Amino acid sequence: MTDTFVIAGRTFQSRLIIGTGKYRTNEQMLDAFTRSGADMITVAVRRVNITDRSQPSLLDFIDLKKFAILPNTAGCYTAEDAIRTARLAREVGLSDWVKVEVIGDQTTLFPDNEATLEATRVLVKEGFTVLPYFSDDLIMAKKLIDAGAAAVMPLAAPIGSGLGIQNPNNLRIMREQITAVPIIVDAGVGTASDACFAMELGIDGILMNTAIAEAEDPGAMADAMKLAVQAGRTAYLAGRMPKRLYASASSPLTGLIK
Repeated sequence: MTDTFVIAGRTFQSRLIIGTGKYRTNEQMLDAFTRSGADMITVAVRRVNITDRSQPSLLDFIDLKKFAILPNTAGCYTAEDAIRTARLAREVGLSDWVKVEVIGDQTTLFPDNEATLEATRVLVKEGFTVLPYFSDDLIMAKKLIDAGAAAVMPLAAPIGSGLGIQNPNNLRIMREQITAVPIIVDAGVGTASDACFAMELGIDGILMNTAIAEAEDPGAMADAMKLAVQAGRTAYLAGRMPKRLYASASSPLTGLIK
């Protein structure tokens, strides 16, 4: 069975995308990158040195020949800030791909969906490949796709909460109605069972950071997440058995020799 993960015409080997924040050491981060099997890494443009390459930078620790970089606009609270940040990333040669993230509330860190939509429209017109992060709202997902988003990235739970999939029915409905672009769960995954469950719902990929970076052993958790994503995707494609209210014998009585 051929099962490819394609975003904007580009094929990726792994359905797991991981971030670069919160690791205790750069060595742990690099170990997690390798063990995760990911081939795309997201980097917060506003939190790394991308303008003065004579000074140390997080990018010094990433093999840019091995990993695709997905700049993100974390830390932006307006559409204008997100647009400016994406432009900066492209101007310094980082990428013309961008994960658009516009925060609407400082306490919950929930996204501002309308500002995200506004930024998406502008950046798509400027030639960016835009992957917007937003609340798990079907209608907003459709608006983002109409605006030209290359994928949609609904949250599973608040950023960094590790609560897992809070609204599986929203994701199921989204999966049923959205086929034009990939759906990538972003934010809220806490452990391997969360990742597996999301993939079993038919989600195309998962972006995570805290679940790996804040684990006691980030490398081991990266291993677990890799396997969970693979297992969940395979289970989805296999098609689970129907749920039944009553028991159904593994060895039916029909055909038994008397």
